[in-house]
Amino acid sequence: MKKSNRLLPHICLFALIFTTACHQQSTDDQQKDKKPTVRAIGKIERFSPEMDNLVPAGAVIEVLADGLDWSEGPVWVANGEYLLFSDVPANKVFKWKEGEGAKLFLSPSGFTSETAPGGEGSNGLLFNAQGNLVLCQHGDRRVAWMNAPLDQPSPEFITLADKWNGKRFNSPNDACYDRAGNLYFTDPPYGLPKQMDDPAKEIPFQGVYRLSKDGKVDLLVDSLSRPNGIALSPDEKVLYIANSDPDKAIWMAYDVMENGQLANGRVFYDATAMVGDEHKGLPDGLKVDGNGNLFATGPGGCWVFKPDGTVLGRIDTGEATANCAFGNGGKALYLTADMYVCRVTLH
Repeated sequence: MKKSNRLLPHICLFALIFTTACHQQSTDDQQKDKKPTVRAIGKIERFSPEMDNLVPAGAVIEVLADGLDWSEGPVWVANGEYLLFSDVPANKVFKWKEGEGAKLFLSPSGFTSETAPGGEGSNGLLFNAQGNLVLCQHGDRRVAWMNAPLDQPSPEFITLADKWNGKRFNSPNDACYDRAGNLYFTDPPYGLPKQMDDPAKEIPFQGVYRLSKDGKVDLLVDSLSRPNGIALSPDEKVLYIANSDPDKAIWMAYDVMENGQLANGRVFYDATAMVGDEHKGLPDGLKVDGNGNLFATGPGGCWVFKPDGTVLGRIDTGEATANCAFGNGGKALYLTADMYVCRVTLH
């Protein structure tokens, strides 16, 4: 009995240690299994069952970054698995990567003058065939490419186009390349301090242009009041252009001729009646998927259209949604919405 009594405290201590260790292991396992909390905003509206073929049931609008002044121009970098996007008023480009969040990538991004008053930075971002980052630069009123590798970004830019007929652009806004290397871009007045009434405005209209791969700039459209987002159909036979005018909030479609000129301009969809406080935003950035479906930001979020103009649904962030980009091999749609950068899972 005395021997057993002497061992009892040691047995109890061993039991306590064993129980504590098991509890800690269980807690650790629970932490490993616990999924990160997803912050979601807005709602996904489904006007047709076909919307489920593009955006799976149960998908949410996940916030990836916030606190921005005005997020724009998202572009996915497949070789690196990260997103680049502009914060236009801040004159910066940020990089977002899973598990790392948003970090400063490039500053300044679109207004590089050391003598003139401050101006806006980059807006639309894209890549050319050589893998160079191309920026629509509001402040510098040009389209340029960054003369530095992506893993060592630097505000060193080479001008692609800054004038038409000897006159400076207003503020190139968004752009897209065709497979031959020709660049289509829009030139609204948003980057000018006084916009339409700015004394520095040299071109009386808001144009849509084509920069051919040999460096020639051709005017394609001069009849839109606020040309903005721009994208080609998969077969490159149709060019879509958003018009971000609250009095004429439309998306246009044009046939692309063999010489790169446009013909048969027609209204693809008119959302003017929706403009107002209840549905924030205007026709802005847009992208086209491999089947020709349009994801176009506008009043009430990002609209989803079939190629024939049928509305399938709307991804409503609750904020003025400026632009979008496909990423993750087409399995995700990234959205820039005022102060937010968001993501929606796709099929």
